[in-house]
Amino acid sequence: MNTAFEPGSCKTYIKNMEDGPRKEIALAEYYYFSGKSEKAVKKAELFLDSQELDLKLSACFICAYANLTIGQIHRARHSLVEMKNTLASVNKDMPAIYHAGEAFVAFAAVVLLHLPMPEEIPPIQEFLAILPPGLQIFALYVQAHYIYLKGEYEKSIGIIETAFAIQQKIYPIPTIYLHMAAVMDYMSLKQPEKARKHLLEAWELARKDDLIEAFGEHHGLLGGMLEAVIKPNWPKDFKRIIDITYRFAEGWRKVHNPITGHEVADNLTTTEFTTAMLAARGWTNQEIANHMNISVNTVKQYISTALQKLHIEHRKDLKKYMLQ
Repeated sequence: MNTAFEPGSCKTYIKNMEDGPRKEIALAEYYYFSGKSEKAVKKAELFLDSQELDLKLSACFICAYANLTIGQIHRARHSLVEMKNTLASVNKDMPAIYHAGEAFVAFAAVVLLHLPMPEEIPPIQEFLAILPPGLQIFALYVQAHYIYLKGEYEKSIGIIETAFAIQQKIYPIPTIYLHMAAVMDYMSLKQPEKARKHLLEAWELARKDDLIEAFGEHHGLLGGMLEAVIKPNWPKDFKRIIDITYRFAEGWRKVHNPITGHEVADNLTTTEFTTAMLAARGWTNQEIANHMNISVNTVKQYISTALQKLHIEHRKDLKKYMLQ
């Protein structure tokens, strides 16, 4: 995540690293971001008890999200708790970089699970400049995601554009996630052509190193863009993305729903969820049909099925079950 490398050289970069714990954590990260969560957990869990703070936090972060995908919810929760306990134990006299890392990890964990923001997490402005460049970029993605969840789409885009502008090197993993956030924003603003541009830029970066995880994680928020862009030209990759989507989303909901007390739809197919999401964002049936290249009657059928599964009667009630 914090490494600048030429797209297509990720595995070579890791291979050339000096043998040791950081190489193993880097490999665990690669496994996770390339959709191999079982391998990611197997590598990262060896460092959950590390005495080195950065290694332990990295291991907790990887294990928390990878365990969501493989259905080990109790282990995911344990990793989140361990992360919280580790952060709480950070000595006030430690260098500023440790406190910046503490705030970054806590901020990212809360936002990406769509949980309420605790008061003790400082504003991003207080720790952003202290982070190393790659984590700065990812932190800006998290901030853009947070602003997106508040419905401030133009502001979120502004953060994303700033992040792109300050990059002096290519940090593929944070950059892919920034593009995902841009797609979310532009789809919410009913600007699918701009969303398509960002998705293709993300895909061009990702496919060179098989960094496919981000697409599965964000599928429900992308408003059918994967179906419109990736599925026709890369059907095998799309199938892998959908597999990640189902696995990650199921685990994500099992953590998110009990904590927040809100029920995010958990029994819709990916296509039903996509049409329901767009409907909840105010798209007309014709707009959805044009975007997804299906008939208006098919859109109506998907939305009707979604309403039935969610036990609601009106289209306007979809919003509270969707990931906005």
